[in-house]
Amino acid sequence: MKFSYFPGCTLKTKAKQLDVYARKCAEVLGITLEEIPAWQCCGGVFNASRDEIASKLSAVRALSAARDAGQPLVSVCSACHNVIKQTNAAMQDDGEFASHVNHYLTQPGQGQAEPYYGETEVYHYLELLRDVVGFDKVKAAVKHPLTGKKIGAYYGCLLLRPSGVMAMDDPENPQILEDFIRAIGGEPVIYAMRNECCGGYMTLEDKALAAKKSTAVLDNASVNGADLLVTACPLCKYNLDKNGKNDLPVVYFTELLAEALGIKE
Repeated sequence: MKFSYFPGCTLKTKAKQLDVYARKCAEVLGITLEEIPAWQCCGGVFNASRDEIASKLSAVRALSAARDAGQPLVSVCSACHNVIKQTNAAMQDDGEFASHVNHYLTQPGQGQAEPYYGETEVYHYLELLRDVVGFDKVKAAVKHPLTGKKIGAYYGCLLLRPSGVMAMDDPENPQILEDFIRAIGGEPVIYAMRNECCGGYMTLEDKALAAKKSTAVLDNASVNGADLLVTACPLCKYNLDKNGKNDLPVVYFTELLAEALGIKE
């Protein structure tokens, strides 16, 4: 099975392990990720202003490229996925916004011949594992189950919200990461702050508040017995590692998957 793939900027720099193991694990599980040529930064944050289109053009170009390839679009980074999924929804549901975007992108020299109206199906890599591969197949492919490891799933903000658009899981009681942890042989640890903000977007403006919020997440996971946290968000990992006052390890979920599949270097 082939899917168009949007890695995003951070996966080429600070979060290379999230990207490298996503690709390697996909191949083991029968999925080919075809990186979109000449992709650009997703924009980093979805700007909700209807008259602001510039930061969303890259996401629309990626979505259009996947449509033209006849493939769904997959992303791994929580922030990239959030921007792409919200942009896709805006192109489907907001005619005025879509008209402005398409008017610009179909101008000579912009490289897009056909207007885009949200035709592409968008997956996060976790959804790919759950809905396309299936966690049963993931479990069957495991060579080194993570038996005895107590793992806290850290969702953060961007995978789940806004819930009506992201539609990945119940935003108040998500299960997808816990089901993933079970599939690779680990023991999921349920803790209250697994879907709370780590304070990552506040780091530059108020480092003390970011430290307070990230430490609260780590402490809450620790007191409930977690040996480590797993996340899909490079910003969350950075903030928890750098600002959190707790030594609980934080790893990308693709690293754990690669370890369980026996392909981690």
